Amino acid sequence: MGGSAPFAADLMNGATAAELTFQLPDPEDDGISQGEFDRQVEAAWQVCDRFDLQTDIWRGRILRVVRDREKHQNNGEGTGHGFLRWLKEREIGKSHAYNLIELADSADELVQGGLLEEEDVNQFSKRAFVETAQSPREVQQMVSDAAHKGDRITRREVRQLADEWTAMTSDLLPETVREKAANNTIPTRYIAPLVREMEKLPEPHQEQLRDEVEASPDVDTIKQATAEARFLAKYINAASQVQALDREGLDLEQALEEALRVGCLSATADLVNQASQLEQMIARLFTTWKRIHSLSERVYLDSGASTPQLRSLLAHLEPLSGEILELQLGEPGSNLSQLIRLKILPDES
Repeated sequence: MGGSAPFAADLMNGATAAELTFQLPDPEDDGISQGEFDRQVEAAWQVCDRFDLQTDIWRGRILRVVRDREKHQNNGEGTGHGFLRWLKEREIGKSHAYNLIELADSADELVQGGLLEEEDVNQFSKRAFVETAQSPREVQQMVSDAAHKGDRITRREVRQLADEWTAMTSDLLPETVREKAANNTIPTRYIAPLVREMEKLPEPHQEQLRDEVEASPDVDTIKQATAEARFLAKYINAASQVQALDREGLDLEQALEEALRVGCLSATADLVNQASQLEQMIARLFTTWKRIHSLSERVYLDSGASTPQLRSLLAHLEPLSGEILELQLGEPGSNLSQLIRLKILPDES
């Protein structure tokens, strides 16, 4: 997106960066009421927030220009080394740079798409603007209309509108729940999280939860269904990553059904998730141990009688570099003290 319509460089009704100064209230002034103190501080904070947003949008545009220049010079086949070098010289992380470019793209899309006027951007806090850019088109329109009327847009307002839209339009919810959301019989703050969790699930589980909610469309059922959907997603995601479960004779779906039937879904999901994390830790442990073992051998070969302290260091590290790993938990001699031993066995294959 190269030829975007520029925002006005003066961010706060003609204020420049050099003029961005405030007369903040004296924190030790007992003559100012707490309400007035809060008002003055909040007003200054909002100006900084808007300035920060505009600055980051322009930073994103600058970064985009630098990136696209390199692409152009290399006929669209550049490796990006020049852009990365430019970032490194300015101590800008790659992920942060692309976040700024995404913010600039979002700003240009909202303005060029006719949803926002240039001056309306000043109504947003930075986080609210990012939230708006990530919202559905209908939510963007509602937020933009509010900003155009002069309303101050915070992240809370954007999320509230997004929750309302989700609760009243999602096909994952039964019609009775959507109607209750529309007339505010059930607050949307309970319904939207359920939809977000259900979106992570396969269709059969979505239908099961939908039937549960339809049978009893109230807040308690929705909260219970949300928790159940969260645990289901956790179980399904973790189970696919656990190597120990990738064997014949185990029906993961049936195990899930049994956990639901006996009421231990939460514990089962946590068990599978912990197993996934343990397998990853074992892999990292083995890789790190091999590295320590190799480095210890190299240092041993490079050292000798003339380096007694270096040899002493190797001896002290023996509990971590040998085939049996040892670690003392807690203070030695205390009731909570425990010596942990792990043995690395050779690969028989």
